[in-house]
Amino acid sequence: MELHNKGVALTIMADEMGLTNMTPEIDLADKYIRTAEINRPALQLAGYLEHFARERVQIIGYVEYTYLMQLNEQDRAFKYERFISSSIPCVVFSTMTRPSQDMIDLAIRYNVPTFVTERTTSSFMAELIRWLGVELAPCISIHGVLVDVYGEGVLITGESGIGKSEAALELIKRGHRLVSDDVVELRRVSDATLVGSAPDITRHFIELRGIGIIDVKTLYGVESVKNTQSVDLVIKLEEWDRDKEYDRLGLKEEYTEYLGNKLVCHSVPIRPGRNLAVIVESAAVNHRQKKMGYNAAEELYKRVQANIARNRK
Repeated sequence: MELHNKGVALTIMADEMGLTNMTPEIDLADKYIRTAEINRPALQLAGYLEHFARERVQIIGYVEYTYLMQLNEQDRAFKYERFISSSIPCVVFSTMTRPSQDMIDLAIRYNVPTFVTERTTSSFMAELIRWLGVELAPCISIHGVLVDVYGEGVLITGESGIGKSEAALELIKRGHRLVSDDVVELRRVSDATLVGSAPDITRHFIELRGIGIIDVKTLYGVESVKNTQSVDLVIKLEEWDRDKEYDRLGLKEEYTEYLGNKLVCHSVPIRPGRNLAVIVESAAVNHRQKKMGYNAAEELYKRVQANIARNRK
């Protein structure tokens, strides 16, 4: 299990958000965003630089822009230079505003990329925070297979060679979708949500021992793959152990934890003749049913208790 702490390349952010680069002279190759929070520098432009979150993306909206434009040229240059020289990662002008030439010249002098977006400040901020929140979420790589089964993200784990990829391939043939095989990248995007994806290099591929590498997207079509999926359920495959007592009712949930988030986990013993794809499908549907308020194990328990009570009368 490997924990990743990496930033987002500024070039990727600009492409994803559809930003227009007003300072193409500045090399963006080594510039990264390392926090999902953003800042509107109203107080900083007015001269208050205490507690300035310099590491954040700086967004100048219509209010900040009109404040700067109503200043005389000398005051505007002084205030903007004090702001732009504060080691900030970049500046984005929103709501159809445009930096003046003196602002662009200052940005180039202090090596601060400056962008423009036609979107309103509020909608752009919301989208940027959401996107950065996902991209910069704590991330780990684990050994397993992630599939979308009836809309439920099922993470299949277990020892190497136990049959995870074969189970995933059978699920794909039954109409479900592959997210990642062998290595799954998990991101903690909130206290309640883990999102899984595949590393770029192995996306849409499955390794089958004795066969080799299979391109799922090419063989089974685009409807058989998915780039990301929230993880709802973990199924741990393990060799059958005669001496181990396995849960047969499911009255008590077992959990496993990734990045501080708890997920329901089922340990499934492997034995010749067991159809793993059907088991995974049933587990996914049963988990979904529980989320909708119906628990089959509890229903059976109530019936048994009611039957015992009737027999006692």
